[in-house]
Amino acid sequence: MGAETKIGLVGIGMMGWPMGACLARAGFTVVVYDSRPEQSAKFAKEVGGETAASLAELGRACAIVVTMLPTSKIVSEVLLGENGVAAGMAKGGLVIDMTSGVPDVTISLEPALNERGIAIIDAPVSGGVARARTGELAIMAGGAEADIDRARPVLEAMGKVQRAGALGCGQAMKALNNLVSAGGFLIGIEAMLVGKKFGLDPEVMVDILNASTGMNNSTQKKFKQFVLSGAFNSGFALDLMVKDLSIALDVAKARGVPTPFAALCRELWASADTMLGKGADHTALALLSERLANLSLRDDEGTRN
Repeated sequence: MGAETKIGLVGIGMMGWPMGACLARAGFTVVVYDSRPEQSAKFAKEVGGETAASLAELGRACAIVVTMLPTSKIVSEVLLGENGVAAGMAKGGLVIDMTSGVPDVTISLEPALNERGIAIIDAPVSGGVARARTGELAIMAGGAEADIDRARPVLEAMGKVQRAGALGCGQAMKALNNLVSAGGFLIGIEAMLVGKKFGLDPEVMVDILNASTGMNNSTQKKFKQFVLSGAFNSGFALDLMVKDLSIALDVAKARGVPTPFAALCRELWASADTMLGKGADHTALALLSERLANLSLRDDEGTRN
């Protein structure tokens, strides 16, 4: 562990809580702030650490602050808003934005933070709640190399760090990673529906895919566990996947890269989000494909009428 042992954490949600717990287990004193004060108090009671009454107070207490929030807009308000983190943080502070955010927005925050003597890196994660709990997240870091090196003891308490490039590159990589993951999930579901109609057992199909070139994260860790089981409870929300796909397409559009397949992929995921409504798990996308095919992948449901 580095010399900086008191770490601020803004956002104690499904991911922020287990990530904060990893920091506490690693010996850091975690100072937490959440828009729900009762959540901060619960974390301090059950996990340990301290609570901050305001964002500025958290900034005053910590030289390093981690943000794990739903959107870049919220990150901007948390850091630079009235009585925000930057209002209290001393020169030499470091912000580690672990939000799956918009890279161009994150880049735009740097000048205002630098004026106050505060550095920022982006370090979004992949691996979901399960790997957040075990401290085995894949962390994609973007920013100045010296700032990433300073952040490493903190980040390595939560997972494995890979430097993606300059500021914003971590968030761009996260969105593009989820684009690849979303495409693999969607095409796998469609393949299983075709196979079932032909007479193949979806469970057998998953086994064969996992021994063949069609293997991917979804065939290994999602299809049997969350789709064929009917559980649909992986812990990663469908609307968050749509958000990440939208970020990936915006990055492409801003740089003039045509992405016809990615655009279709995003529209299908967005259609599932509209169909299933708020709170749906991302693995429930399978229900959209099933409805289009008038066929269920689960034996107990049979063919849909």
